[in-house]
Amino acid sequence: MLRAPKIAAVSVAAVMLFTVAAASVGAWSISRSFDEKVERIPHAFPAPEVRPPSVPAAVGGQQTAQNILLLGSDSRGSIGGSLSDIRGQRSDTMMVVHIAADRSAVSVMSILRDSWVEIPGHGEAKINAALSWGGVPLAVQTVERLLGVRLDHVAVVDLFGFKSVTDALGGVDLHNPIAFDSYHLNGYHFDEGPLHLNGAEALAFARERYAFADGDFERVRNQQLVTRAILGAMIRTETLTDVGKLADLFDALTQYIAVDDGLDAGYIAGLGVQLAGSVGSSARGVGAGAGPGGGVAFFTLPTEGTGSSDNGQTIVNVDWDELLEVRERFQTDTLSTYQAERQTMG
Repeated sequence: MLRAPKIAAVSVAAVMLFTVAAASVGAWSISRSFDEKVERIPHAFPAPEVRPPSVPAAVGGQQTAQNILLLGSDSRGSIGGSLSDIRGQRSDTMMVVHIAADRSAVSVMSILRDSWVEIPGHGEAKINAALSWGGVPLAVQTVERLLGVRLDHVAVVDLFGFKSVTDALGGVDLHNPIAFDSYHLNGYHFDEGPLHLNGAEALAFARERYAFADGDFERVRNQQLVTRAILGAMIRTETLTDVGKLADLFDALTQYIAVDDGLDAGYIAGLGVQLAGSVGSSARGVGAGAGPGGGVAFFTLPTEGTGSSDNGQTIVNVDWDELLEVRERFQTDTLSTYQAERQTMG
């Protein structure tokens, strides 16, 4: 089993970094470097006939909403250095980034790795098994079936990219709501309150679950805290105006990320221009608050706490009634006003 949850924070940050950079600086050479260096995932999507439709374009517009699946893995060392084919490895991190068709808001939904769902061709199982059994295409198909909406792109990011990007930013700042002793940094204690974390510390903070009564639920919340902190560091003026620092960040990302063929610099730069135009400036758009109605909002796939499967596995039960609303909001591009409840073990 993987031991690298929450690494999809880097994938969210990668998308956001490209969008703000594209609208803030002349980043042509950096974008070209990304296309030349980034690893590609061949055949990333399932067969067209088993896929749901895309979200329609915004009323009166040409743009469609975008859904990007982010998968976290620390499997590179065991598969000969490649992230493009990680069949046999479980994804401890799954997130779906939804970018509104009018580009006014971004919603990021975490999916707990032990969520008990239907995996096409395999029956009910923990959702992170999809990657192990069928690689990226089956992971995509499983999430598409769960949400009833097509995923436009997919990215897999390696554990060490998280540490590398945080260090390239000079560390990140966040407010820790719960003090705890780290399992992953022996002898290290995270105080409650404001923290400045380097790469190793941020990674340990985002991976922790043993210290909490709420286990993976609190770990997902901490993942979202770190993601927000990375985004905040990326949109600082001193980052966006420092081409050398941007180049270092892109280099850090391209070493630890694999994407489908369509997720190239041109696509991401286009998103940057669109997001900037819809909110007045790219930095303000990415940095807006977490509540409904705009900016970047984080929530978790609705659950009804933990339980046991018929074969004795400890699982997370999906709240299927609440998921109906989430599905409808994905399908109608209205996630920006969704009022998510705090997810707990129940």
